Amino acid sequence: MLEIQGLYKHYGKFTALNGLNLELKKGELFGFVGPNGAGKTTTMKIVSGLLNADAGDVFVDGINIRKDKKKLKEKIGYMPDFFGVYDNLKVVEYMEFYASIYGIEGKPAKKLIYELLELVNLSECAGNYVDGLSRGMKQRLCLARCLIHDPELLILDEPASGLDPRARFEMKEILRNLNHKGKTIIISSHILPELSQMCSTIGIIQKGTMVLKGTVEEIMQQMNVSNPLLIQVVEGQDKVISLLKRNPFVENIAIKGSNYSIGFKGNKVEEANLLHSLIENDIRISSFFRQEGTLESLFIQITKEEEGEKIEV
Repeated sequence: MLEIQGLYKHYGKFTALNGLNLELKKGELFGFVGPNGAGKTTTMKIVSGLLNADAGDVFVDGINIRKDKKKLKEKIGYMPDFFGVYDNLKVVEYMEFYASIYGIEGKPAKKLIYELLELVNLSECAGNYVDGLSRGMKQRLCLARCLIHDPELLILDEPASGLDPRARFEMKEILRNLNHKGKTIIISSHILPELSQMCSTIGIIQKGTMVLKGTVEEIMQQMNVSNPLLIQVVEGQDKVISLLKRNPFVENIAIKGSNYSIGFKGNKVEEANLLHSLIENDIRISSFFRQEGTLESLFIQITKEEEGEKIEV
């Protein structure tokens, strides 16, 4: 459904996108994760046809967006992180205005508008003025607006930004429903636990490059270093480093006093073997366990240097 090939974008001396590659299949709900300035919004604007890339190609359902932007607009619904609404319009009037842009008027427009308002749980607000809506309601109204022309690909930049927990839950359920209806969805967010619960795939972008992409489970398996072994040593610290360095499954070692954080790529059997080896060499251990991995810990591991002395093995 979406293929991005070697995308580059520069703003003066700043490189926003540095050879970005991404491929999404039809029906994916893709979570786009990255720190501020990583290139998420730039990518979304280029895919939506709102910004030109310096180099690279983007294909949406086989359409090269540089060559046919008219067809692109039929395929895509884009929801920016900041959007304007017309405060002097009622909700239904707001939707009628956007429907008319796509040539949808009269009874067909009215039927479609009420179906979309029901989809985003705003049916009861059809006669309300837009400026009287809460932020969460405005977010859902903007989403309904993006769906007027029945796009196949939805691009949503921080749709849950600034929402309270209840409003975020409602937005999450709506997006799941749309995905079940066959929509391909790209959503950027800093609310990582919700992305991991909602998305079929996650992509982590750093400095304009896609660092990792896959299901949350696949990513965590690829990045065992984000699930380190945590070892507290009571006696025998002088022997620990040399012994750990000899272990083929140890990737790196971070030390804080008597606490050791080990990037360890082995399975449970290899963990048990390591513990046995430490004890056998008269190293007294007070705790030994694998830290539970989360998307947040993975994100921090990739985008920020870990504190403490770090030894690459």
